[in-house]
Amino acid sequence: MAYKLRLVQRFHAASRAEFLELEQQFAKLERKIDAFPKGRRYLPYSGREAMNTLVWECEFETLEAAKQAVAFLEQDARHEELARLQLPYFQDSYTEIYKLLELEESE
Repeated sequence: MAYKLRLVQRFHAASRAEFLELEQQFAKLERKIDAFPKGRRYLPYSGREAMNTLVWECEFETLEAAKQAVAFLEQDARHEELARLQLPYFQDSYTEIYKLLELEESE
């Protein structure tokens, strides 16, 4: 079974450059430190989300692994320091976990 963890962050549009500069620092942490979950970042091109939204996604084999990743990020001092710096730019943020829907083939 696969699970997708999504962190959705809407930031002040006027602070886009500052917000994304801090996000670049999060990406550096992911690359440098093996314990960090390795996600992908997306900015909306079209759709429901506003253009000043960042979506970070990462896939996990189990629900427990996804929950452990969230707990790790909440407890890691390096991550929390960057989050503290990024917080003033937030308008909204939320976390989602999706379960892969595996449908059986019918004949």
